Amino acid sequence: MKPAPSIAELLASLPEEERFILSLHYVKGMATIEIAQTLGVPHKAVNSVIERGKKRLLEALDFPPLA
Repeated sequence: MKPAPSIAELLASLPEEERFILSLHYVKGMATIEIAQTLGVPHKAVNSVIERGKKRLLEALDFPPLA
């Protein structure tokens, strides 16, 4: 059994947009509405990117899909 990848490795494997927005949200602690305003994009777009990024991270860790 190979060791699980590190968080840094998992984040590095994400597309740049997902990595950036997830970092703003989870590392910097920015609210999704704040990220949307800062980037000049719709709030729903930020939420979608976060959900997509979380899904990719969970899949990389072989977690079952979220309901």
